[in-house]
Amino acid sequence: MNKKCKNAQKVPVAGHSDVLVCGGGPAGVAAAVAAARAGASTQLIEMHGALGGVWTIGAMANVCGMRESKGGILREIQDTLRARDAVGLSERIFDIETTKLVLEEICLQSGVKVRLHTRIVDVTREDSRRLDAVITESKSGREAWEAGVIIDCTGDGDVAAFAGCRFEVGRPETGETQPMSLIAVIGGVHLDQIRPYTNLRKLESGESAAIHKHRLRKLLEKAGTPPSYSLPTLFHVRDDLFILMSNHEYARSAMNADDLTEATLHGRSEMHAQIRALRSLGGAWKNICIVATSAQIGVREGRRIHGRSTVTARDIASGARHPDAVSRCYFGADIHSTNPKENKGVGNGGLLSKPYDIPLRALIAADVDGLMMAGRCISGDFLAHSSYRVTADAVPMGESAGRVAALAARTNRFPHEVDWPEIKCDLFLSPP
Repeated sequence: MNKKCKNAQKVPVAGHSDVLVCGGGPAGVAAAVAAARAGASTQLIEMHGALGGVWTIGAMANVCGMRESKGGILREIQDTLRARDAVGLSERIFDIETTKLVLEEICLQSGVKVRLHTRIVDVTREDSRRLDAVITESKSGREAWEAGVIIDCTGDGDVAAFAGCRFEVGRPETGETQPMSLIAVIGGVHLDQIRPYTNLRKLESGESAAIHKHRLRKLLEKAGTPPSYSLPTLFHVRDDLFILMSNHEYARSAMNADDLTEATLHGRSEMHAQIRALRSLGGAWKNICIVATSAQIGVREGRRIHGRSTVTARDIASGARHPDAVSRCYFGADIHSTNPKENKGVGNGGLLSKPYDIPLRALIAADVDGLMMAGRCISGDFLAHSSYRVTADAVPMGESAGRVAALAARTNRFPHEVDWPEIKCDLFLSPP
């Protein structure tokens, strides 16, 4: 296009859409699909070479926090994967490569324009509050993308940060964040021989949730490679294919490239060392191998952007209900240790949770107009974030944001000017 973005120092405008979704993870895909299906022209920008975020690039294809009451696009994705025989026996673990394809197909069939290999590097404003474009860099150079409404699904709240929005990171007292985890896809073993060490053991035998994790940790210790995460897990994908989560990278910032690099290098080294050690045990483990490690290390905590409402620990403890609820959350506080000297496991911070609602207002930026968030970068406190960050909530958040953004853009309004009853979908909520 020959049009220039006047606010971006003559950066060429690559496209204009009603809704622009930044980040193609679970929340971003749902936001883009929902917006397009609601009749809005929709552009999705993703920095990697595939959609899916933590499910695919992060190699953790796990619908954590799923309940039967959750429907909408999340249920559609699961049903499509199940029809293609791409779901593990636990019903919440997916085949990663099939997931990439299914997400691409759902986006394209819904009319979403997808741009991969493109990173957000800045934003522009029409005035002091109105966010109207993001700036990207890619093999095509520096470009601007204008939109009526922008949805930040980057996980770390990158768009909001570029826009100058206020945010919080980590524990309020110390700034400590939950550790990152590099994930490995494992082959060369068979379910019949290693079942006691997998997530299926709990489901099929009624064992407590952590028994199979402790069993796997003791095996790794016996092999001479005690894991940095004390509750390692082997997730069943297929009878000869598993996802291994056994790595913690502590005291690293998701907003620092050096930290991300060091965590990735150390994490990959640890995963390979663990697999070599297991192979040395022989028997069922003699042919175990790494099929792939995640292309991006899994990040649990980035920025929590200030919204027009904030999800708090009190909401979780009281089972808060909201008239503008976009998702009902069932996953309890899940805090991966921020201090390995104390422990290397998971706790709930003393917070006993009840099913609670995420309000639409927590998805709408407080400091700029025309910006929404979906996924783990919404407005919440440290404890609440440890619960709602899971993908079973990210998808309905994205779907709701997409619907609101589409209506706002098509009616020339800001998201905060849209009343939730105009687009409310009860598929997200179970009966009270």
